[in-house]
Amino acid sequence: MLWVCPFVFRVKQQRKRPSVTAPAARWGVGLQMVAFFIACFPIVRSKPPGLLLASMVIMPISVWLAWRAVRHLGKQWRIAAGLYSDHELVRSGPYGMLRHPIYASLLGMLMGTAMVVTWWPILIVAVVVFLVGTEIRVRVEDQLLSSRFGEVFKQYQASVPAYIPFVR
Repeated sequence: MLWVCPFVFRVKQQRKRPSVTAPAARWGVGLQMVAFFIACFPIVRSKPPGLLLASMVIMPISVWLAWRAVRHLGKQWRIAAGLYSDHELVRSGPYGMLRHPIYASLLGMLMGTAMVVTWWPILIVAVVVFLVGTEIRVRVEDQLLSSRFGEVFKQYQASVPAYIPFVR
């Protein structure tokens, strides 16, 4: 519930402004939703304490990352992939470490939830589906940003990982 809060509050603040959108990103959203459905498929098995502890570390970090990312995006944040006419390239806060920190936080929430709820082979399937969906979204959003910000974005893209730290 805490992870969703910054987005719910931001939707209410979202204003209608001229924008360029990328409908293809919806496929990625759909796959991410399927991944959460898979991850939340309950399988009754005992959970090793290590998985529960890992979940207790990953999920609060993911919540914190989502809140910070939305705050740094400010008026740039939107539900659907797109750019406003006055869009700025945000590189502060978590965007200095990851180009898509909200997706990183969503991956953390997926993994943390699945570690508590389901069996590890199902977790692996869910993560693979999630990564495919996220890659679709990242590529579409990076294309939009590249078309708007050109070489500045290309340099940012080359120096900052997409959504998994240390993975370019």
